[in-house]
Amino acid sequence: MTGVPDGEDPGAGDERHPARSEFRESMHQARIDLERQLETSRAQFDQAQERINARTGRNLLLAIVIGVVFGGSLLLSLLVVKELFMVFAVVVAAFASSELAAALRHGGYLVPRIPTVVAAVAAVPAAYYGGGAGQLVAVLGGMVLVVTWRLVEQAIPRIRAGSSMGLARDLGAGLFVQGYVTFLATFAVVLTAADGGQWWTLAFIITAVATDTGAYAFGLAFGKHPMAPVISPKKTWEGFGGAALASLVAGVILALFMLGQPWWFGLVFGAIILLTATLGDLAESLIKRDLGIKDMSSWLPGHGGFLDRLDSILPSAAVAYAAFRLFG
Repeated sequence: MTGVPDGEDPGAGDERHPARSEFRESMHQARIDLERQLETSRAQFDQAQERINARTGRNLLLAIVIGVVFGGSLLLSLLVVKELFMVFAVVVAAFASSELAAALRHGGYLVPRIPTVVAAVAAVPAAYYGGGAGQLVAVLGGMVLVVTWRLVEQAIPRIRAGSSMGLARDLGAGLFVQGYVTFLATFAVVLTAADGGQWWTLAFIITAVATDTGAYAFGLAFGKHPMAPVISPKKTWEGFGGAALASLVAGVILALFMLGQPWWFGLVFGAIILLTATLGDLAESLIKRDLGIKDMSSWLPGHGGFLDRLDSILPSAAVAYAAFRLFG
């Protein structure tokens, strides 16, 4: 048998082989140094992340990861199998309408969530297969469903007593959700369903995202002059300048290489998306300010809710559909 003889120190071999002992000591020291470097790098990363979070007001790294996943799902639905966009739109419409209904209920408006979500979900396939007529019928049908549901609830004393805003305002809030989320969102569905429309959908979404990114980057780096301090204190004119630059550049590039349109159309397209995206962002900020909330929900960490990501896209979908009808 082989092994260490009885009574012999296991480390005695290292004394007889100094090179082996030095090699083990050097490996041990290298491991210690590596662990120290990793701890130092981790501490520096955490400190940098805390500074970024304090400056931006959100977990930027997590927001980027979720944005990449969200964008990848959108690209897959538009470029691989166009019908998948309908599934994507159903999920987004369901969460966005539910978020807005819940936020309005937080503000005292009794908006029935079940018919609100059902109406938003049903409008997507109706718009995809029925075009503009299907979109209009679905939205009007959804409004009738929400109003009828709320009127039936009014007959229940417990629910009637919980309405702090009154029946008329509750009905108006329910109709607002259908008009703001369902109606505007289904423009993107009708556009995508059209022949070649998926490229226009992708173009207006890229332009809207570029607008948001330009505003965020320039506002973070150079923002000093508030744009609408009462509505959204973090919006600055410097950020708006960055948004304008990003949207116009994106519009021209997409017009030339994706939509087959002249460069001047890209400038017009980018300018219109800049206005609708900015107004949509400010409109949602005003809604949240009136309701006393920071985000519509916490479904998307680092972003807030689905509606917080759609604020600039929803109104842009309507003008993109109009542009497609005129030029596409």
